[in-house]
Amino acid sequence: MAVVIQNLLYSLNQIPFPVDIEYVNETKRKLGVKFPPSYVTRIVRSNGGNVEILNDTWTFYPIFDTSDKKRLKRTCNDVVRETKFMKDFPGFPTDAVAIGSNGGGDQLVLIPQSDALEVTRP
Repeated sequence: MAVVIQNLLYSLNQIPFPVDIEYVNETKRKLGVKFPPSYVTRIVRSNGGNVEILNDTWTFYPIFDTSDKKRLKRTCNDVVRETKFMKDFPGFPTDAVAIGSNGGGDQLVLIPQSDALEVTRP
């Protein structure tokens, strides 16, 4: 999955707000994972937005940002919330992180691999 994300860094629609790396780090801590660098680069630059993958449009879930009221409202459906919500669905991989949706019920996920998303346990 990290390879796909790397190739998409410059072909994504942008939304107006970047996100500070501190909020990305907090999300990683809450989920107990380490994101691929390409995903972090992309999400810091544009917190959310759309991407085209295999003729389908996916909307990235944002990273929760409490820096001001406008960002708080725009990021309430964040990666942590959506991942926790999806964990209740049968068949959702237990170690997956939901990073987006196509609006039709399908989820864009990162699954831990040795060279991509790393799971960290305290």
